[in-house]
Amino acid sequence: MAILVTPQTRILVQGITGSFGARHAQLSLDYGTQVVAGVTPGKGGQFFEHGSHKVPIFDTVEEAAKQTGATVSVVFVPPPFAADAILECNDAGLDLVVAITEGIPVFDMVRVKEKIRNSRTRLIGPNCPGLVTPGTGEKSHGGCRIGIAPGYIHKKGNVGVVSRSGTLTYEAVWQLTSRGFGQSTCVGIGGDPVNGTSHLDVLKMFNEDPETEAIIMIGEIGGSAEEEAANWAGEHCKKPIAGFIAGTTAPPGRRMGHAGAIVSGGQGTAEGKIAAMKAAGIAVAETPSVMAETLLRHWGKL
Repeated sequence: MAILVTPQTRILVQGITGSFGARHAQLSLDYGTQVVAGVTPGKGGQFFEHGSHKVPIFDTVEEAAKQTGATVSVVFVPPPFAADAILECNDAGLDLVVAITEGIPVFDMVRVKEKIRNSRTRLIGPNCPGLVTPGTGEKSHGGCRIGIAPGYIHKKGNVGVVSRSGTLTYEAVWQLTSRGFGQSTCVGIGGDPVNGTSHLDVLKMFNEDPETEAIIMIGEIGGSAEEEAANWAGEHCKKPIAGFIAGTTAPPGRRMGHAGAIVSGGQGTAEGKIAAMKAAGIAVAETPSVMAETLLRHWGKL
């Protein structure tokens, strides 16, 4: 089953005519993703061509969704305009919007979060690598790749991966694939302080997904999302989980990498997150290099 998206999910790309959006639209098409529309205001009626693919471009999300049946959007729109791009998806009633854009002003995201709070449209990101549900073809082609993750490292299987860090997502996926263990869905939720979907949201989906048998959850300093997810998992999730927290050596008050990765007021420390995970029965990897090994031992596969 996987979560959130399947190989049949129909995707539209906002910002498909920009260099970054175009490059990753091409890679998604190569992966077998059903990219059925692009959206760039003022360029409606044109086409995005790649190999044998000829993707129609529309001026608005509403028109693109209506004409092509797209239910999911990926946003490659510059920061000043990204919030409105997300809200356009909400207004069009899409199921999911994945915001890749980094550097969206926090105030803009507060406005977005308030408007989509009770909406049918789920937001992943911003400042995230997106998500991948691997397919069954060679190098998992025929799957659904939304965003910037390298599709070729994925393998269809039964491990769910959720992470605030893009690069650590890729590391966990590659470690699993190299050991012969595939993934159900891999979700990068992004590292900004105001985002859409949390660790807890994704854990609940993995817990309910019969295809997902084990989970890797990757967090970092800042905020309390990892503790909340761990506390819930300790009471409700019976599937084996391995975790890793980045930023154990970060000095208090200094932002490390992501905008949300900052320890302030004594909250959001790596030590607190690791303690919460261990108390919930989650196996915690000491370094990124042993994330898959930690899960497989906890799962009884080694």
